[in-house]
Amino acid sequence: MDDHTARTDGGDRPTALRADGGRRSSDDTRIGVDVGGTFTDVALTVDDRLVTAKVPTTDPQQLGVLEGIRKACDRVAIDPGEIDAFAHAMTVSVNALLERGGAKTALVTTEGFRDVLEIGRQNRPDLYDLEAEKPDPLVPRQRRFEIGERTTTEGIERPVDPDEVRDLAATLRESDVEAVAVCLLHAYADPENERLVTETLREECEVPVSASHEVLAEFREFERTSTTTVDAYVRPAIDRYVGRLVDEAEDAGIPAPRIMQANGGIADPETVREHAVTTTLSGPAAGVVGAAATVDDDDVEGLVTFDMGGTSSDVSLVRDGRAERTTDAEIDGLPIRTPMVDVNTVGAGGGSIAWVDAGGALRVGPRSAGADPGPACYGRGGTEPTVTDANVVLGYIGPETALGGEMTLDVEAARASLERLADEAGLESALEAARGVYRVANATMTRTIRAVTVERGHDPREFAVVAFGGAGPMHAAALADSLEVDRVVVPRPGGVLSAFGLLAADESYDAVRTVGVELDTADPAELEEVYDGLVADVLADASDPDAARVERAADCRYAGQSFELTVPVDESFDATAVAERFHEAHERAYGYAMDESLEVVNLRATATIPGAEPAVRHDGTGDARLGTREAQFPGTGESGTGPREATVYDRDRLESGTTVSGPAVLEQAESTTVVPPNWGGEILDDGTLVMSRTADEAEVSER
Repeated sequence: MDDHTARTDGGDRPTALRADGGRRSSDDTRIGVDVGGTFTDVALTVDDRLVTAKVPTTDPQQLGVLEGIRKACDRVAIDPGEIDAFAHAMTVSVNALLERGGAKTALVTTEGFRDVLEIGRQNRPDLYDLEAEKPDPLVPRQRRFEIGERTTTEGIERPVDPDEVRDLAATLRESDVEAVAVCLLHAYADPENERLVTETLREECEVPVSASHEVLAEFREFERTSTTTVDAYVRPAIDRYVGRLVDEAEDAGIPAPRIMQANGGIADPETVREHAVTTTLSGPAAGVVGAAATVDDDDVEGLVTFDMGGTSSDVSLVRDGRAERTTDAEIDGLPIRTPMVDVNTVGAGGGSIAWVDAGGALRVGPRSAGADPGPACYGRGGTEPTVTDANVVLGYIGPETALGGEMTLDVEAARASLERLADEAGLESALEAARGVYRVANATMTRTIRAVTVERGHDPREFAVVAFGGAGPMHAAALADSLEVDRVVVPRPGGVLSAFGLLAADESYDAVRTVGVELDTADPAELEEVYDGLVADVLADASDPDAARVERAADCRYAGQSFELTVPVDESFDATAVAERFHEAHERAYGYAMDESLEVVNLRATATIPGAEPAVRHDGTGDARLGTREAQFPGTGESGTGPREATVYDRDRLESGTTVSGPAVLEQAESTTVVPPNWGGEILDDGTLVMSRTADEAEVSER
């Protein structure tokens, strides 16, 4: 059954599909397309149906995007030209960073500061590793240029010489650079010098120029320079890709795509082409938005979102129905300070390759088999063992399974790859190797979940795990067992939840400016003037300013601290309320508050236009049992792991209210869910599967 459907009537259940949150329902024909490292996922709503599709990711990516759109449209017999709205998440910018495949970039900075990118901060990637190396800067020293100017926090002391800038432009033209980043000292406080340099270079050079006061008007020289350089580095690739996608969509009669940003909101193509750095982690952000939009967290402290795809696994938190955000992130060691959904990524996905290190230990990832040739079981020539191959040998993925609804499996190739791994690791059989790969991958992902919960003061046992992605629901219950989490939720469109999240995403824009004032002595009128400028900036980007909801915030800290906490600010700045909120936030984060003076470091504004809730339904036929097959589960057999007969279901056909007892396997075109022996599950009205540990098995596990 190709159509994946779910109702939005909600009901009493705590984890039913959300139909509230200030959203409006929509009967438009809308499509969301998320490009992953291995597959491109598609979610299409037509009338009240949700149709999903999955196709291999292509290079260039827009070919797979359009193929996925056509595939989904064919399933409901509509023409792509009938689509009313198109939202898109991609990996263009993050791939450019990870593969160092971005533009040939130049950096223009204040005289004496050309080495800021290289010096960075004094912290090392590994505190006790004397040979640890920082990543190479995106701009080598020979392409970092200085301008004789000086701006302080109080204003301009030495203005820019226009002739010097024009001479520099000539040098840049001769260097054949493809992008330029401009980051002058203290340009966040007074951007006049940087604005003059930027305008001149844009007039004299036929390449994109990124200016720090436009990208990140915030203090901390290294992070501002790094973020601006990243923007310049990925901007040509984003511009080319989005431009081609817009043109090809127009040729097909499809509306221009709204692009998912790292902050969890979508934006129009022109905005992201001018602010390319906002597209980093676009896809993972869409998945977290999808989880927040489909699952309520009223009776738990929050949700741990667990997205396991073909290349990596992404973990994040949702609290009070909203994705946790951060402004302190890194990608491949490169600081990026723009607001983004707080996602922790680890190189452990279905396509992650298992290998044996020099000490004889079994390892998994971060290298991936990708989509072509992919895991050995794909039958496309891949020979290296992967997590997916291990799941095939363990019986979680059956020989008759068609990945993506059409890709048949080569079980013998999977087994052969794991036999070679077993020989190298000194294990007895392919089955033993598969068990090891499964355990190692799970251990890696468990550590990542602990990083966003335990290490931040949260008890994971008070959260529910929301599992999605092609491989996430196969591993989620095992991870929950090791974390002592009692509930796992698998949304109906779990295999393509990032694509579904695009259908529910808000339109969102952010702006920030450093002010650096003492809270007690700050002039509210001056702060309001800054807020007026920030609000004007975010509303200028909004497609419908009158429909936008504006939120204000401030980054504060105790005097003498190095880092800040963000607290909300009312429509008029109230110093007492800000102080109270900061003390409460500090106590939540660190366990204590102090009677110390506060500094207001940055002011922030966010404009949001709520998205439209997809109007979809779930219709199970009830004829869901496909048979049984032998699968391996921990905790059974003399060796602690052994075979069990697992009931196999077609999840699309399971009716609302159906209960499933483990061991069981629920198959879909885009993903597979494993229900271990000590777990049971229930299908809710919207098609969501809620799995819970059974009391008897939980007690046995604890003993």
